Amino acid sequence: MLNVQGMNAGYGPVEVLHEVTLEVHRGEIVSLIGANGAGKSTMLRCISRIHGSRSQSLTFEGIDLHSLPPHEVVARGVSHVPEGRRIFPRLTVRENLEMGAYRRNDVAAIAKDLAHVHELFPILHTRAKQMGGTLSGGEQQMLAIGRALMSSPRLLMMDEPSMGIAPILVARIFAAIKQLRSEGMTILLVEQNANAALKLADRGYVLETGRITLSGTGAQLLADKRVQDAYLGE
Repeated sequence: MLNVQGMNAGYGPVEVLHEVTLEVHRGEIVSLIGANGAGKSTMLRCISRIHGSRSQSLTFEGIDLHSLPPHEVVARGVSHVPEGRRIFPRLTVRENLEMGAYRRNDVAAIAKDLAHVHELFPILHTRAKQMGGTLSGGEQQMLAIGRALMSSPRLLMMDEPSMGIAPILVARIFAAIKQLRSEGMTILLVEQNANAALKLADRGYVLETGRITLSGTGAQLLADKRVQDAYLGE
């Protein structure tokens, strides 16, 4: 579904990604783990074309993404939940969700997707008229995920969904990710909680200083002594 071959990217003279190769198959969760500064967020930003990159291949469902602006990547079916949530604080919860569907005109399908988001995160229905900026961090994360889902993506990329969130809400968010996967959603997950991410994942990659150093099934990486020592505290 997603194929990245030999991706290089950086900021000015500083190279952050070095010949990164990964793939995501339809219907699976792929987790990308690594230390802070390893290049994980840059990787997602390059895929969504928010940030430029040089790659041998960057395709989604066989379509070359290199020449597409970010809004066209969304239109093709790739949605990105950014690190730090980036909701619109002065818009209501309902308006934030509607912004996720700004490129769509299929009114009945939009209403169905909105109902689905409310099913995943009932608090967003309860807080529909509340300003986004007044929500807690966990509620804002739910809103950011809901907004991404409103674009009707086939690939959902999530960047650090548990960062800075109370444990009870982290559990709710991970339950929603699991439910989305059971419904057929394909997910590329960047997550600081390596243990939780790999338990969810069909497959995973370890990114260290801009290079993929390990890959395998989620179970294989959980059992790998190198992963345990570096990321699982075991």
